[in-house]
Amino acid sequence: MTTRILPAVGDLDAARSLTTLLSQLPDAEPALPVTDSTALLDTLARLASESVDELPEVVLVHERIGPVPALELIREVALRFPAVGVVLITVDASPGLFTAAMDSGARGLIGLPLSYEELAARVQTAAAWSIGVRRHLTSGADVFSGPGGTVVTVTGAKGGVGATLTSVQLALAAKASGRSVALLDLNLQSGDVASYLDVQFRRSIVDLAGISDISPRVLQDAVFAHPTGIGLLLAPGEGERGEEVTDRVARQAVSALRNRYEVVVVDCGTQMTSANAAAIEMADQAVLLVTPDVVAVRAAKRMVRMWDRLQIRKAEETVTVVNRLTRNTEIQPPLVERITGTRVARTAIPANFKELQSAVDAGRMQDLDSRGTVKQALWRLAGELGLVKSPDGDSAAKTGGGRRLAGDRGAIGFRRRGRGGDDRGVGDRGGDRGGDRGAITLEFAGMAPLIFAVIAILWQCVLYGYTYSLAGNAADEGARAGAVAAVRGADPAAECDAAAEQRLPGAWAGGFSVDCGPAGAVYQANVSVDVPLFFPGFNAGWTVDGSAGAAQEGDE
Repeated sequence: MTTRILPAVGDLDAARSLTTLLSQLPDAEPALPVTDSTALLDTLARLASESVDELPEVVLVHERIGPVPALELIREVALRFPAVGVVLITVDASPGLFTAAMDSGARGLIGLPLSYEELAARVQTAAAWSIGVRRHLTSGADVFSGPGGTVVTVTGAKGGVGATLTSVQLALAAKASGRSVALLDLNLQSGDVASYLDVQFRRSIVDLAGISDISPRVLQDAVFAHPTGIGLLLAPGEGERGEEVTDRVARQAVSALRNRYEVVVVDCGTQMTSANAAAIEMADQAVLLVTPDVVAVRAAKRMVRMWDRLQIRKAEETVTVVNRLTRNTEIQPPLVERITGTRVARTAIPANFKELQSAVDAGRMQDLDSRGTVKQALWRLAGELGLVKSPDGDSAAKTGGGRRLAGDRGAIGFRRRGRGGDDRGVGDRGGDRGGDRGAITLEFAGMAPLIFAVIAILWQCVLYGYTYSLAGNAADEGARAGAVAAVRGADPAAECDAAAEQRLPGAWAGGFSVDCGPAGAVYQANVSVDVPLFFPGFNAGWTVDGSAGAAQEGDE
């Protein structure tokens, strides 16, 4: 049987050496090496979405893989892809590292420099283990579920833009659709999720800080089961203890929640720490909340630039949501999109604090009126982000860009990687970016009679002016024809009348009169034309007059 092997090696020399040895293994099918943790997790997730059988039997992780440390990466792969045998390649083959690798989920350890015999033995052992696991997974009812639940982070561009309220309502919307939902508060110094949901708690994410491996039992002890059915992993009540939550704790907590719940919503607050940076890296959707004012939009632009410089997340992979939007504000979603270089959600949250105030003051956001425009907009946003289960069981309204996976280009511990921070402008997508469509429809219906009346008046003015022009032109032509009629020996009055009528369009020719005659040395024509009412040919008794004169020819 052929063994499929996926190497994850960041060092080019090590990658060439490993590829050469793998090509010599019997019945081995090595893939091209992936160069970082992001590429590895993306590749495994793509294969797992097709079938567990598409996954490689063995993944080789080099110790210098990045940006996620090798042991953390092995833990992530073992949790999300349990049918894959992971082997660590390292210079340090000490018993301590061997134990740490086994605790992380590795199936073996290979020391450097590489030897053919050791590589073959470890690959064969890991492949045999992987095949056995797959046999049990496919024979039972609980089939491997692939990359786990959906993780959405909500970050405020600055304080007070509504990140916590949005996080709570997104979680409630997902739960109402029938999904299992966890809400993680990573606003570690001033988290308010407990206040918004009227929760008195003892345990928080700080209780996980001293645990090296977060098992389901440990996670269950730390998660508060809210009466709405949402699992809450809360920020510490003492803000200073938030420093105990490192990026490792955050990553393990998010991974554990992802493997237990279908939807994980993370409130990241507004202050960037290594913990919420790790969560944003791991998120399938990263939401950046902004209000339509200059200060907030500038803060959003700074936040996006910082994420890019620290390789936390690219601008085009971020979804910006405009909160407290009104139609009269100068800053509209398309402008926010151009300034930040992000993709702005189609759904915007309208400004209407009055309908929120009673629920906020009572600390019971779960009791927010379902008829309110703010709640309806937030739940539509949940559908746009793919958090709401549709009647056929699939996520509703999944947005573009695909699933964001763990270990993305991270700055774990805020390590700088030296990338530029230039803006990435994207084109104006135009169109209506949200707001309360129902209110807009009602207001348009109320304004429609006035709009139609104004259009009708303007059109009637156009007809009046056009008729006046026709009358003057007809009088001018009639006067000239009457003035030269004597030279040809024709009747001046008849010539004047015929020339004036010829200059009028058919719809106007049926409602006019001409008075022609000499006035001293001048032959004068006076034309009176009926003004149509809205449509040519339909007259209401209004007339306009045009007069013109021409010197008579043929007189001595």
